[in-house]
Amino acid sequence: MSQTVPRHETVSPHETVPRHETVPRHETVRPPRPDATSWSTDPYANALRNGHGPLFLRRTDGWLLPLDVERWCAGADAADLSALHRCEGPVLDIGCGPGRLVAALAARGHRALGIDVSEAAVARTLRLGGSALHRSVFEPLPGEGRWGTVLLVDGNIGIGGDPRRLLHRTAAVLAPGGLLIAETAPQDIDERVRVQLDDGRAGRDRSAPAAPFPWARLGTPALLRYAGLLGWHTADQWEADDRTFVALRRSRNVLTTSQSADSTQSAAVISSQFPRNTSGESPVAGS
Repeated sequence: MSQTVPRHETVSPHETVPRHETVPRHETVRPPRPDATSWSTDPYANALRNGHGPLFLRRTDGWLLPLDVERWCAGADAADLSALHRCEGPVLDIGCGPGRLVAALAARGHRALGIDVSEAAVARTLRLGGSALHRSVFEPLPGEGRWGTVLLVDGNIGIGGDPRRLLHRTAAVLAPGGLLIAETAPQDIDERVRVQLDDGRAGRDRSAPAAPFPWARLGTPALLRYAGLLGWHTADQWEADDRTFVALRRSRNVLTTSQSADSTQSAAVISSQFPRNTSGESPVAGS
């Protein structure tokens, strides 16, 4: 597959919007999206500017999931490269964060574009020499239906709190036969929660609290169940440095819009309904 950005969507590292792209009317003032509620707020932006945490996803019951900001802000590691070596054609990195994967792909000759709802993340990606847009995956994107590979790593399979909706959207972005590479939780888990970003600090040093937003955490078995129901084919599964990955192939008849009532009516599992430490991990105690 040709390693070029889809036709008419050439992106230079310093362009805010790809050349020839029709900008949606709501580009300047966009309605809230389920993945854009809090990632542009101070705790996340501060962590990216500093290159380190602490930073957590906090459930409403106080349970904290540490976020690996230091790894995100470093260069691509061996586990990252195990995913990047499987990429085909032009690559879209959804939730690109500070841009290590986009930069690593560009260094290897791939055409790659990152999207993120955080301006700080996009700015850092551009400083690394990568290409990135300040955009939600649920908004119009350049090259829809023509990307060779889509990446959902670092927990981004949880974007929006509805894995089926995200898989539908990803299928619409990929070309027929395209590849989705997703990182999954190391446990067999299927969790829908509401969380907020938290820097773990107390008192006056603490950033302003971020608004809660929906999130999901999926292990490999749960992701494969959803993918199979929607017509995806499993291309590969692997582990690297205690991280787990799945590669899914978009078939020509994969569903690209929600066609089941239960998809739209499925209720998120609110975090207050969970007992502490349901995930099987060793959580950081809530303050």
